[in-house]
Amino acid sequence: MTLRMSERRTSIIGAFLVALGPISMALYTPAMPELVRAFASSEAAIKMTLSLYFGGFAFAQLVSGTLSDVIGRRRTTLIFMAIYLAGSLMAAFAPSIPVLLAGRLVQGIGASVGMTVARAIVRDQFTGTTAARIMNMIGMMLALGPAVSPTLGSIALGLFGWQSIFLLMVGFALMACFIVQLFMAETTTPDRSKGHFRPILAAYGELMRDGRFVSSTLVIAGAVGALYAWATMLPFVLISQVGLTPTEFGIGMLMQSGLFFSGTVTMRLMMRRFTPQALVPAGLFFIGAASLALAFTMHALEPTFLSVMTPIGIYAFGIAFVMPYMMTAAMAPFPHIAGTASAMMGFIQMSAGLLGGALAALVGVPAMALGTIIPSFGLLSLASYFWYRRTVRLRPLVAPAAAETPLSEAAE
Repeated sequence: MTLRMSERRTSIIGAFLVALGPISMALYTPAMPELVRAFASSEAAIKMTLSLYFGGFAFAQLVSGTLSDVIGRRRTTLIFMAIYLAGSLMAAFAPSIPVLLAGRLVQGIGASVGMTVARAIVRDQFTGTTAARIMNMIGMMLALGPAVSPTLGSIALGLFGWQSIFLLMVGFALMACFIVQLFMAETTTPDRSKGHFRPILAAYGELMRDGRFVSSTLVIAGAVGALYAWATMLPFVLISQVGLTPTEFGIGMLMQSGLFFSGTVTMRLMMRRFTPQALVPAGLFFIGAASLALAFTMHALEPTFLSVMTPIGIYAFGIAFVMPYMMTAAMAPFPHIAGTASAMMGFIQMSAGLLGGALAALVGVPAMALGTIIPSFGLLSLASYFWYRRTVRLRPLVAPAAAETPLSEAAE
């Protein structure tokens, strides 16, 4: 039996689940130099712990999302949180680098459920402005989590050592299981027939043939994928070329997180007067302007903190305007396979970030990579939005009367 949760409960649970992945990615970064010494290893080996986590997180979404359609959102979340708990314990008590690497991979697999289920439980229950408000709340946590995590990780490292950081993640896993078990209602009707190979292929085929889903997902990939991509480039530009210390770099990244958070707050206030859809062009304007500025400064000027981070901050501000509506729009036509749709959207988004990082490695010159790849992501977002608008004109997303109505109310 499916139940409906309130908007507030859905927002809180969804925000917590979504934040778990990025927090787990950023929490232990201050300990990376300490891990090199603790395991008498190389920086490359320790950096691989981040890559494995990211890879597990990206690809496992395809499994966790589809499984949530098959056995339900709650059961899937509990299973993957148990996997995340196991990975956290492996990392906390790792006797060697191979075990630490394996633990981080398992952690990434477990944390993947947060992104997919959070979006799915929103789509199961809400559409229109209500759904966009919840997505906006989730966006706030995506901004705050990675911003606060390095500070929290530094405190734990200084007081109790590197193992305490992974023990914090053990605590997060236990808290997630407690919240899901007591407060999260099952929002879909499980359908085991969707777990067979042919229905899975049919579901992914349905998504990839739908121009509304592909175009709106590519808007998100260009916006959010850029955020993941520049995370691999900025340390080399700001530390190696601009000359910031690692501590200064960490503080400087608050400019990105702060403007993204400011964007989510501004978006939430503006939704009192404007529809979420009407605010997307404003976000794309900021993304386009930031892309042009970054292309100019990185190719024509010697990099400085402000010449790098001002366009990055403006781009992040724009992302906050684009995410809520475009995520809602991508999910809206697929209530029957919401978990699978969420999984495919997350996979494409993460793959864009991985592709951007790989291309940056091929370019080799960090400033040139930043000034070429990130503007290309901005162009992808803009072009995909024009494609999306054309497909919606040809095939409307939802009936106007239903656009603002919670799904459960519409069914009554």
